[in-house]
Amino acid sequence: MPLALLALAIGAFGIGTTEFVIMGLLPEVAGDFGVSIPTAGLLVTGYALGVMFGAPLMTVLGTKISRKRMLMLLMGLFIAGNLLSAVAPSFTVMLIGRVVASLAHGAFFGIGSVVAADLVAPDRKAGAIAMMFTGLTVANVVGVPLGTLVGQTVGWRVTFAVVAALGVVGLAGIARLVPEMPRAEGVSLRHELAAFKNAQVLLAMAMTVLGFGGVFAAITYIAPMMTHVAGFADGSVTWLLVLFGLGMVGGNLVGGRYADRALMPMLYVSLGALAVVLALFTLTAHNKILAAVTIALIGALGFATVPPLQKRVLDQAHGAPTLASAVNIGAFNLGNALSAWLGGLVIAAGLGYTAPNWVGAVLAAGALLLALVSAALERRDNARDGTGAVPDAAVAGGAPAERYPAVQR
Repeated sequence: MPLALLALAIGAFGIGTTEFVIMGLLPEVAGDFGVSIPTAGLLVTGYALGVMFGAPLMTVLGTKISRKRMLMLLMGLFIAGNLLSAVAPSFTVMLIGRVVASLAHGAFFGIGSVVAADLVAPDRKAGAIAMMFTGLTVANVVGVPLGTLVGQTVGWRVTFAVVAALGVVGLAGIARLVPEMPRAEGVSLRHELAAFKNAQVLLAMAMTVLGFGGVFAAITYIAPMMTHVAGFADGSVTWLLVLFGLGMVGGNLVGGRYADRALMPMLYVSLGALAVVLALFTLTAHNKILAAVTIALIGALGFATVPPLQKRVLDQAHGAPTLASAVNIGAFNLGNALSAWLGGLVIAAGLGYTAPNWVGAVLAAGALLLALVSAALERRDNARDGTGAVPDAAVAGGAPAERYPAVQR
């Protein structure tokens, strides 16, 4: 794998830390600002919505400059947003800081996915994307637990100041290691927008919203769930997040490995298992050991869907993938926002801290249904076009057979 992927992973590490660390600090932030836990959950929802809207906006604004320079500008925005959160005098200002930082998130991963895929051979694209996302997953093993520990020990403001410093390191890494890559000739905003006429692109994005939303329905409220239901001490949230992060790392690498071999079957297995595990979490959350195991499984199964879903979009938006790739990152966070909001609703309705797990199970099951519909439509279209595509054409990545003639059964 090219060394430039390390630079992308460094940036992803900083972004992943700020995205997920807030979950372990919700009680501290809520207490300092005098708001309820569901209200503090808006810091998750607001960030996710910022990613969703910021991804296409920032990608469009960056169409006139090189991808490397745009990645550097995005890291600068990320740094500014985290500094604002660190010094926020009120909950509203902190929410604004979270949104500012989130504007960089979607475009960074969207553009970064395209850059990562362009750096390697066609049969290693999903693996390269997974390598970049490894920074995001490792953040949950190292950055998030340490950030949670720092926030619970010396204050959450220090955590966000440290995250801003991580952004500076990521910016330096991109400037040093990512090569200047010329933009594809003849690709305009009109070409990028045309990708959204493809029903398969839209289906992949819908799978992203529902599938990863299922993960966040449970994980957003992991701190109160584990302390109030499972009976863990407040300090235990840190190592529980480590388990979640370890699951993410493993799931991301497995998803990247098998997405290059059997993309749609990988989605069937991971989404189906995720729905089952989330439903079971309603029961296992009452036992410390079972709860810990379940948290790791949610991380693994959730992130096993990330490389195949991102590659699915890149394949289907072939020729003009940048905007579609960025919008799909926004779709991940639309799912995060939707599930965090729904999770807050069921808690506020008095259904208990385990109720969001049912929300997540339903969302993941919906994503599985869409995956089956997508594959069925693709088989029908291939048969209608007379391409001679084999029934498992989606196994090779979901692209039309004529696009990848070298793919073997």
